[in-house]
Order: sequence, then structure tokens, then C-alpha cells
Amino acid sequence: MNLFRHRFFLPASFLLLLFIGLASCKTRQNQSVSKHPEAKLGWKLGAQAYTFKQFTFSQAIAKIDSCDLSYVEAYPGQEIGAGIPGKMDYKMDAAKRNLILKKLQENHVKMVAYGVVGADNEADWIKIFEFCKAMGVETITSEPNEKYLQLLSDLCDRYQINVAIHNHPNPSHYWNPDIALNAIKGKSKRLGLCADIGHWVRSGLDPVASLKKASGHVLHLHMKDLNEKSRNAHDVHWGEGVCDIDAVIKELKSQNFKGAISAEYEYNWNSNSADVAESVKYFRKSFNQP
Repeated sequence: MNLFRHRFFLPASFLLLLFIGLASCKTRQNQSVSKHPEAKLGWKLGAQAYTFKQFTFSQAIAKIDSCDLSYVEAYPGQEIGAGIPGKMDYKMDAAKRNLILKKLQENHVKMVAYGVVGADNEADWIKIFEFCKAMGVETITSEPNEKYLQLLSDLCDRYQINVAIHNHPNPSHYWNPDIALNAIKGKSKRLGLCADIGHWVRSGLDPVASLKKASGHVLHLHMKDLNEKSRNAHDVHWGEGVCDIDAVIKELKSQNFKGAISAEYEYNWNSNSADVAESVKYFRKSFNQP
């Protein structure tokens, strides 16, 4: 029988269900963009699990979900929890990785970044990249010894994973963006900066000016707002401090930033979920401003 000589017709009821399904999918997408407006520019607003360091990683991702966030930057020293022994160490076995991935899925959270992490030899750097590849991580945040930067540049391209150099306050090595920018010259485009705007302020730097200086090389952010411009400043709700969150958002837009932004709230440690949630609301309100 020549099947091409016969015509096949889909029932009208099937076509109606297909149309309804597509319309429903489109509606959910629109609702998601409405609730998370930053997503339309490719921004992934999440939290650094260190914000919830008083808790296990499993508890942290539940808290992140409760703050209307969908992404986490895990850090190596946190206990996993939920009956899974050990810490978020990159040397864990595949079975433990799979349990964590399942826990992330249950909490509607994706692990997009890992750090701040480092290694003292090539073998361990490769293990970090292997772990991150298995976990679906897009960016490793680190403050690596400069002697490893060519190795990291090569690994970034091999694994298609970014390395974003983080800045702790002065006198840490990368406290000034000039140092990191000079160190990555001639390296992979996947080797860039993790801009910690709060630590820039603690170092006496203007976060917007620093972002402008690093334009084109900002791969990840640690977002903070501080109560004052000093080394001893503490976190406050975004928009209430001295970091000029509105101007930071505008500058990221002007740079066509694409990447993840980790909320860090290193204050009120035992009950800061509400602080993060309020900061996230402010961020999205500011994002929607022209």
C-alpha cells in the first residue's frame, strides 16, 4: 500500500486540545516574565547559599524558593542536609550529586554557580570543573592564584563553563577591578569578573564606576546594599543603603549583561529570609523603571 496516497485527518477535538495546551504554555511563560522581569534580559536572579550559612544546603534552597528566586550559587563548606551526609564539596561521588540534583528539582531551584572555590593544583581544578559540569553549573566563582589563570582559561573553553574572579575587600588580591582585568588580558572570554558590589564599597570604590571599568567582562554578581561606606558596614535591604542599586541595575542593562546575580545578605543571619525577599521585591520594582 502506498501510504502517501492516503490522507490523514486529525480529529477536531485533538486540535482543540493542542491549541489550549499551547495557549496555556504561553500564558505561563508570560506570567513568569511578569513575576521575574529580569528573565527577559537573560538575568538569573538567585542567592548565594552563604546567605543561609546557619542552615544546611537543603534548607537554604527551600528558603531561596520561598524568596521567589529560582537559582542558587552553592559554596563548598555547607552541610548538605536532608539525610545526605557531607558538605557541598566538589569531591563528592556521583550518587551524592544525583541526590542533590533531585533535591534542587523538588525545590524548583537550579544550581547555576559554585564558589567561592579554589585549588592548589591542576588535578583539583579539573575535579572542580568536572563537578560543575555534572551539576549543570554555568559559572565558578573564585579568587585563584594568578599562576593558574592560563590553565583556567583553557578549562573554561574545554568545559564551556565560566570562571568569574571574585573580589573580597582590600587588601585581598583582587580587591580592585584593575587587578583582575589586567590578569585576564588575552585569556578566554569565559574568564571574567564576579562583581561583589558591597565589597567594592567596603574598599572605598564606587560600584557603578567599577562596573563601567569592567564592562564586557562581568560574568556574575554578588549583590549587596550596605548601611554605610566603611569596612565595617553591614547589609541592609536593597535600595535603603549606599550601594545605589538603581544605578547598578541601569548600568548592567546598558552593558547588555547576561548572567546570574547572587543575592548576598550577610546580616541577621538566623532569620534573614524576609530581608532577602524584600530586597528581591525592590530589585524587580527598580528593574521595571525606565
